[in-house]
Amino acid sequence: MLEMLYEESATSTRAGAERRFYTVFLVFSILFFVIAGIIAFFSTSMIPSILESDVFTTLEKVFDILTWIVPILLLIGAGILFWFIKRRFNVSFDYSFVEDELRVTKVYNGKSRRYVTTITADNILKIGWVEKPSFVDTLRGVQGQKAKYLTPNKSPAEEKEFIYLLVSGPLQKTLYVIECRRELLEYLVKAAGVRKLERE
Repeated sequence: MLEMLYEESATSTRAGAERRFYTVFLVFSILFFVIAGIIAFFSTSMIPSILESDVFTTLEKVFDILTWIVPILLLIGAGILFWFIKRRFNVSFDYSFVEDELRVTKVYNGKSRRYVTTITADNILKIGWVEKPSFVDTLRGVQGQKAKYLTPNKSPAEEKEFIYLLVSGPLQKTLYVIECRRELLEYLVKAAGVRKLERE
């Protein structure tokens, strides 16, 4: 086992715009929840009075109650939708290479983190560059699966490269794409073995 430690992050090349989008969706999500709460507060006094009233027919009562409940449900639904949409913005990935393992974590808005996967050097079958022909050949060999991109960017940031890792698993092979500097690539090659590096 090689005693190595290396860490880096793949952050969005549009970080400023991503933060603004995240904030907009967060604000609207909270606003929808607040408005729904206000309507729900008033409905606690209005709905009982509608039910107890002898002026309205049953059908009219149902209609009046729905005019209170439906907007609340729509606002709550919109708030939940915007809450989840915001998580698509200002996302980054942290890579930690520790003792022959690459640990990948997804970071939302620089705060909350979610573990994604751990790739051990022993399970790496191939390492290469996404722009090389070997990437297309490798993609064909994973039985129609799509590559799993562990980066928020569609093209690599300055001084970084898109690297692919073909990894064997208990059920099938998985093709990962990471965005990293040459240093992380060198650590991966040292751990997995230089013979697994596809140069073409």
